[in-house]
Amino acid sequence: MDFLSMNAQGFPLLSILVFLPLAGALVTPLLPGDNLARWWALFVTLAVAALSLPLFSGFDATSALYQFGEHRPWIESFNIHYTLGVDGISLLLVMMTTLIMPLCVLGSWRYIEKRVPEFMICLLVMETSMLGVFLALDLVLFYVFWEAMLIPMYLLIAVWGGPRKTYASMKFFLYTLAGSVLLLVAIVALYVSQGTFSIPALMGQQYSLGFQVMVFLAFFLAFAIKVPMFPFHTWLPAAHVEAPTAGSVILASVLLKMGTYGFVRFCLPITPDAVVELLPYLQWLSVAGILYGGFTALAQQDMKKLIAYSSVGHMGFVTLGIFALNERGLEGAMLQMINHGVTTGALFLCVGMLYERTHTRDLNASAGLGRFMPIYVTYLAFFSLSSLAFPGTNSFVGEFLILAGAFFNNAWAAVAAVPGAILAAAYMLRLLQRVIWGGTDNPDQSKLSDLGWRETLTLAPLLAFVFWIGLAPEPFLRVMRPSIGHLLAQTGYQAPNALALADLFTR
Repeated sequence: MDFLSMNAQGFPLLSILVFLPLAGALVTPLLPGDNLARWWALFVTLAVAALSLPLFSGFDATSALYQFGEHRPWIESFNIHYTLGVDGISLLLVMMTTLIMPLCVLGSWRYIEKRVPEFMICLLVMETSMLGVFLALDLVLFYVFWEAMLIPMYLLIAVWGGPRKTYASMKFFLYTLAGSVLLLVAIVALYVSQGTFSIPALMGQQYSLGFQVMVFLAFFLAFAIKVPMFPFHTWLPAAHVEAPTAGSVILASVLLKMGTYGFVRFCLPITPDAVVELLPYLQWLSVAGILYGGFTALAQQDMKKLIAYSSVGHMGFVTLGIFALNERGLEGAMLQMINHGVTTGALFLCVGMLYERTHTRDLNASAGLGRFMPIYVTYLAFFSLSSLAFPGTNSFVGEFLILAGAFFNNAWAAVAAVPGAILAAAYMLRLLQRVIWGGTDNPDQSKLSDLGWRETLTLAPLLAFVFWIGLAPEPFLRVMRPSIGHLLAQTGYQAPNALALADLFTR
């Protein structure tokens, strides 16, 4: 257990974080009235967010150990343990999850009008499963949380989704289930090989190349579906378009990150030789996703579809950074996971707020709103600039580090990915031009109300993070740097590091 710094605070902080939302979900059916269910879900998610603050303030940013550790026997006959811990790779993902969930409750306040308690229960169960995925250090525990996420997300789409919710929910369920089966195959293979489910114990072990390739392919397909990487992305647009606003936000902000988190947590340290063998394919698949997502987003009239396809491109940048196999690329990828969660989650909230008023997501039908909704278009403009990686915003730092890292590993792939940034500017500026300055002859638009205080407060924290990360990324990079350095040293990757110019952003 030398990898785990045990919790010394006298109470199991990580367990409380994971299971407090589940306890809140169990209480929700006892509450009378929809409004009370909303306020209760908001209280629970805010309490979880508040409890996560000591996690950040008490985290030792100089250590690569898993911290706030908890370890108890669970199923001893199979060497399965209840082990939780957080390191620099998972800390920011945990913090982002606890930040996003209260905003999802606020963003659903008026959007969801039927079966409100059940909806809030799904959100709370989702939070438990997502936090569990990022904190579990035992493969069986990880798999339990991974699977537990599937049902509430399926229900969010199938019950509260749009006209094609049945198709979208079934497609999401079948794709994710197929990935889960492959994930289970990889877990069983590792257990048979090493006799343990401990994730840290499985890292840095010596495996034959053939075994690594088989395990890697199972891991890769499971995580590539979740990211989703091109060409495993086809479930994503339908799920985003049909899901309620909170579902789209959770998908974009957290669920997609489980795939990229899996690449970093499992594929790189457990199957390093297989990653190196298959590296060109992984890098060019990432580039294909960047370009495909950009071109497809450019052709969309539905605002949700546009943002959904942009996610395929943005996540392509993340995987390109991961498979750069150097410090800058991985730092950029981890930071871009957070950036994408903040920015794309905010854009989906913006689309949901507009849909509540106009009941359409058509870009032409939303043209010219700038005159009547100045607060709304101001938020939309800043989040769009962030999405296209405008300097001074969070995504610029992430994409710069990714390209810097990728350039020194595969310069051709890095150069080929650059048009993706240009495409992002094209489709986001097209969206802005239509919504803010587009001409319209619809007299009903003059009756639209601008954002209220609840909606303004919902978007404000996300905008603060856009500029905080964009202007001062060092506090975020500092916490992940020791863990990324340890990961690269543990796996023996010798890929060249990034441009010295990248130091301008991180020192």
